[in-house]
Amino acid sequence: MKKRFAAALGLLLFAALLSGCGAEEEPFLQKTYMAEETVRAVCIDVRDREIEVTRSADGQTRLLYSENSKEYYHFTLEDGTLTVQAAGDKTWTDYIGAKSSANRKLELQIPDGQLEELRLATTNENLTLQDLTVAGGVTLESNGGDIAFARLDVGASLTVSSKNGDVTGAVVGSIDEFALESAVKKGESTLPERTEGGEKTLRVSANNGDVDIVFVEE
Repeated sequence: MKKRFAAALGLLLFAALLSGCGAEEEPFLQKTYMAEETVRAVCIDVRDREIEVTRSADGQTRLLYSENSKEYYHFTLEDGTLTVQAAGDKTWTDYIGAKSSANRKLELQIPDGQLEELRLATTNENLTLQDLTVAGGVTLESNGGDIAFARLDVGASLTVSSKNGDVTGAVVGSIDEFALESAVKKGESTLPERTEGGEKTLRVSANNGDVDIVFVEE
């Protein structure tokens, strides 16, 4: 009797799961956040979101994103610092079935050379930056995705942390300009473990991924 009851309960749970998989996901709306004042620092800390950073064509700082009532974002702009965090109102059934990564992409557009600080962190997705100049420091973190940047020019520091993903990019300047610390586990690296004497700092850590960073002229 107990076995028949357990089997029936299992069938009911399985039917509920199938019903959840068949339910349509609420549509995402494409939106744009436009900063109403000059932005000097940007901090984005999210999960399961792809982040792409591009140059702003008109000198404005904006973020292109998609959201619905279950997955949305909080924006805080205070004293020139823009903070972006993901939020949501989901139940366990909302996690059943495949999710479209296209709806979870953030495109940050920033004026070249205006930011004093840029901090980006995500998981299970890639983090990419176009040719950019940041007056101060840049911090890039990803767990489960690749980090890639093209001709990144920093005024003070660059910190890169990756787990289960590769790091590729080009840093503007010579290696002599940087005090460098590099720690790579379970992967190959083009960087030495340590150099001293540079006015800028470059810190790179990677676990289970390769690091290919080169230095290029301005």
